[in-house]
Amino acid sequence: MSQLRLYNTLTRRLQPFVPQEPGKVKMYHCGPTVYQRPHIGNYRAFLFADLLRRTFEASGLEVLQVMNLTDVGHLVGDADEGEDKLDAQARKEKVDPWQIVATVSEQFFQDLEALQIRPAHHYPKATDHIEEMVAQIEVLLEKGHAYRVGDNVYFDVHSFPDYGRLSGNKVADLEAGARVEVNQEKRHPADFALWKSDPRHLMKWKTVFGEHGFPGWHIECSAMSMKYLGDSFDLHTGGEDNVFPHHECEIAQAEGVSGKTFVNLWMHTKFLQVDGGKMSKSLGNVYSLDDLEQRGFEVLDFRFLVLRAHYRASVNFTWKALQGAAEARKNLHDFRGRLQAQLRGPAMQAEAGEHSGPARKAFWDALHDDLNTSAALAALFELRNAYTQKGMEATEAADALDLLNLADDIFGLFDQESADSGDLPDPEIDALVEERNQARRNRDFARSDQIRDQLAAAGIVLEDGPEGTLWHRA
Repeated sequence: MSQLRLYNTLTRRLQPFVPQEPGKVKMYHCGPTVYQRPHIGNYRAFLFADLLRRTFEASGLEVLQVMNLTDVGHLVGDADEGEDKLDAQARKEKVDPWQIVATVSEQFFQDLEALQIRPAHHYPKATDHIEEMVAQIEVLLEKGHAYRVGDNVYFDVHSFPDYGRLSGNKVADLEAGARVEVNQEKRHPADFALWKSDPRHLMKWKTVFGEHGFPGWHIECSAMSMKYLGDSFDLHTGGEDNVFPHHECEIAQAEGVSGKTFVNLWMHTKFLQVDGGKMSKSLGNVYSLDDLEQRGFEVLDFRFLVLRAHYRASVNFTWKALQGAAEARKNLHDFRGRLQAQLRGPAMQAEAGEHSGPARKAFWDALHDDLNTSAALAALFELRNAYTQKGMEATEAADALDLLNLADDIFGLFDQESADSGDLPDPEIDALVEERNQARRNRDFARSDQIRDQLAAAGIVLEDGPEGTLWHRA
């Protein structure tokens, strides 16, 4: 099997993935800010994290995965000035912010389940880790990486020479503007808040820094990732908008505390566009997963649309593109069903061999080339085309089915419930198929058609051939 190579945002090159501890991977993902239900654009980064984890696990690695929930401290615009997103939403809805956190978090986990995203091992909430954040800030103050102005604490970017290495920004070039707000308390415009104080803030804590404080957004991820994964770990992901300032600041904080390399490999996804541009409430194109289902699509069609594109390439969501993804996924689902039908029954049992070796090699080579998912899926469709054109012997079919099941384990292609279960159990379907065959032999075509319609209504596809009738679930 080929060596897995991944693109590192920090080094700006592809490099072999070698975990710090042989056989184990420790990875952290920036999760949602739970002030509003995540839209489909948010889920691109979460689907990528799931693909990465599944690829590691299918390769025999043991994964420890952490994804945080930001429930305080994330200000509108990602800068140090302005309103906290949770605070602003709570005032808008005239409800307790903790209520919003509970509601949106529940929606988020329901969406993850619908998308068949494997649960992370830990989902730490920022508000549950105030103590860890305060402890890190105190260390940064002691080491001269931070300074206090009243009840506010800021990180001094000049104290960390590598600041800007991830994003390519240079401290000398970071003038006020764009994503750096003017604040007279700061020694330099690029200095960022570790702890803020505001008596009007709805979520606040009494600490050594004062009575009405709350954490900055960046310190949260540093504190939570290091608590669950240690001072140094393998991999950190997020969307491309996280590179600066969020991940840049995480590195400065974490390495300022520990003096060790924080993360070996940084990976970032491109944005999901809608109709060629950004999602906007004014344009009415901010969609949730429910909106997709209301249009008659399955949530897994969206999963397929996102994952078949390379994570470092933009994905343009349109209803036409989603329809194409749904049809392509259906074709693979149908292919698997045909293979299952061919191998059903004791007389047709066969062991997987090496017949799909080229397709299997192409599949793995593509995934190991920086998760080239489009090429990996192309190998499956080539295998399907070969089956359609000339069929397969039982051992070939068994091997092809084994490869499809592997692909499903990595991509989450199929709805397991609809594919593997249903209202009609297999023995009952077999009995109806035999009854239909008997009706056809008796030239009772009315009964034969009735059974076919009954099975079709239950999602069962019948295929009559020279070797008899095969069936599979639609």
